[in-house]
Amino acid sequence: MAETQEATVKFGVLNETSSDESRVALTPDIVTRLRKAGITCLIESGAGIAAHYTDDDYAKAGAQVLSADEVVAKADALGFVDRPSASLVATIKPGTWVIGMLGSFTDADYVAALEKAGIVGIGIEKLPRQLSSAQSMDEMTSQNSVMGYKAALVAANAYGSFFPMMTTAAGTIRPAKVLILGAGIAGLQAIGTARRLGAVVTAYDVRPASRGEVESLGAKFLDLGLDFSAGQGEGGYARALTPEEQAAQQAAVDEKAAGFDVIITTAKVPGRKPPVLLTKAGVDGLKRGAVIVDCAASELGGNVEGSVVGTTVTDGGVTVIGAPYLASEVSNTASNLLARNVADVLAHFVRDGRLSIDLNEELDDALVVAGRPAAAAPAEA
Repeated sequence: MAETQEATVKFGVLNETSSDESRVALTPDIVTRLRKAGITCLIESGAGIAAHYTDDDYAKAGAQVLSADEVVAKADALGFVDRPSASLVATIKPGTWVIGMLGSFTDADYVAALEKAGIVGIGIEKLPRQLSSAQSMDEMTSQNSVMGYKAALVAANAYGSFFPMMTTAAGTIRPAKVLILGAGIAGLQAIGTARRLGAVVTAYDVRPASRGEVESLGAKFLDLGLDFSAGQGEGGYARALTPEEQAAQQAAVDEKAAGFDVIITTAKVPGRKPPVLLTKAGVDGLKRGAVIVDCAASELGGNVEGSVVGTTVTDGGVTVIGAPYLASEVSNTASNLLARNVADVLAHFVRDGRLSIDLNEELDDALVVAGRPAAAAPAEA
């Protein structure tokens, strides 16, 4: 990419700022990077303000700063933090590519609307994350990392005492006991941040292999006092738990949760109903003043039974914070990471100076959720 190629593809980004969203799907650094790949960037005026990027920043990087209507009219492809609304889809010209978290796992009607509008839909939620070539495109990983960091800060702010041990003239205050449920990307970041804040951290994940990752960060792995080691699955892998074992596991988590001051749940699944990690019985068993941060709360439910987006306090005095938008609260860094993810997805599909799809490519086959080209007819013998 040392030499700047002649621009042949126009990539547009709109202002998605709302009460819940401060990120932007394009940053000035990415504008410069895409220019070198022969991609012209179009940005709606004001789109980056909430992420601390001005129109002048984009113009200096080489982007065209336009109105929303102009961006939509001129762009060959549009990138989104989330996805375009139904009303916006109706204004996008046929043949335009839309890149974002399109919700294709659960919203077939939305995908059908893209198809009907003649739009090519690239659903980042369908990214095959196991491929090394897909790692720089992995929006879920980059944003979950930010989310886990912020979740620990939100929990510390809501908790009525200190996270670290404090010795004062009036006595010693014990450190907070924090439980992280879900030890994926977000969970591991929450563990690291809570430990840096001085809390005593324990974590749990249904995946046995996660124990090593949890302990490598200096946290304890929650001991449920159960043994599911008998037998093994096909090929020597861990077997699936029976329904009875799953019920025993959940009951044990709910019981153990009572010993903690703060619980952070992080099992967020894009476009799908998140798993319940803490039931109502578990919430009711917590002491008054305990804090729960549910990163997966949404209209589909959350990791905590009964949680909703926003802050609620139970009759037992437990604060439950449904916080699916935490990455947006670190808008600058989250935008930098997200913009790189979206740009790399776009660049993958630019071949010979134009946008194209090759369904023989594993990434293409996985990501194209609308506007898939018709399968080629088999060659005659």
